[in-house]
Amino acid sequence: MIRLLTVSTNSKVEFQNITRAVQETVDSIRVESGICYLSIPHTTAAIILADQSDPNIIGDIASQLEVIVPQHGNYQHIEGNSPAHIKASLCGNSAILSIEGSALVLGMWQGIFLCEFDGPKIRNVYVKIVPDSR
Repeated sequence: MIRLLTVSTNSKVEFQNITRAVQETVDSIRVESGICYLSIPHTTAAIILADQSDPNIIGDIASQLEVIVPQHGNYQHIEGNSPAHIKASLCGNSAILSIEGSALVLGMWQGIFLCEFDGPKIRNVYVKIVPDSR
């Protein structure tokens, strides 16, 4: 079954921790064990797993992506959001997580982040839960 998470972003570039919202989705489906697929159907936003214990880490990721793909570069895309497309392509549009004991299986510090590169916008995240067969 697929559930939709809607996330409003507030800035041009923003990393929003959606771990709790994804876990609440798992809780609502009442799956003891299985797989959680996350995907974002946008070409200027991404999904990553990253350390959520220190906000400086997300800041470092954002700043280094800006170094790699500067906002103002020699881009040909007429809409002016080429850096957002490139950053989203580098980060990826999906994640796959295990579910055990009705909880997402994440490392001690891991969190799930929606990465906005062309905001502010309203973004959709598809959450597909596949229970283990019994």
